[in-house]
Amino acid sequence: MNVLKIIFIALWSIVFLFADQSSAIKAMKLAQKGERIAKVMCDQSKLPQATGTVETIKKEIKASLACRHLSSSKLEAVAYYLQQGSVKEKSRHLTVPADAKCPVCGMFVSKYPKWAAMMKHDGKVYYFDGVKDMMKYYIFDGDFPYDRTHISEMIVSDYYTIEEIPAKKAFYVLDADVFGPMGHELIAFKDKKSAQTFMAEHHGKAIVRFDEITDKMVMALDGIEQ
Repeated sequence: MNVLKIIFIALWSIVFLFADQSSAIKAMKLAQKGERIAKVMCDQSKLPQATGTVETIKKEIKASLACRHLSSSKLEAVAYYLQQGSVKEKSRHLTVPADAKCPVCGMFVSKYPKWAAMMKHDGKVYYFDGVKDMMKYYIFDGDFPYDRTHISEMIVSDYYTIEEIPAKKAFYVLDADVFGPMGHELIAFKDKKSAQTFMAEHHGKAIVRFDEITDKMVMALDGIEQ
């Protein structure tokens, strides 16, 4: 990879990192607004159990007839509130130590909860700032020598809910127009429907399972052709 390409990837990673953080702040503010609206304008006993994207939840709210004459902005806020509440009540998230660094790139992983991944082997726990780096650590045994048969657990984070998922059960969207901390990524989802929705909205190239991820695929995400 030439120097200009490395600089380009680094700059885009920074841009999308700040965009991702801004998106998280927006979601939190909308959820707080949505909670207030739901208490005043909705029959909370009729509100749906929220899963999936905000657009999906908005449709479920309308179908439930739980809220009175919500404007589009208020409906969106209530959808964010239900989504955030669902995450808090139902999901387990990876708890990443503040000082944990990715063994592949050296970045602090706790800054990127939406992208966090984890592997346990030989009695140690390793955290990664994205599935791509975890797969590098898993696939490239020349760069990262350890006994793969000693891996006891691999966990990734659902992009929508930040819920932890066993890596081998997740669905991964390859090379969409949403960048992770290290650029192009394999973006994890707990079910195929969520992956399909994301892929359609963000121009992903394919949906793959864990055992379908290859060294060529991982290197191509960094612009390296084999």
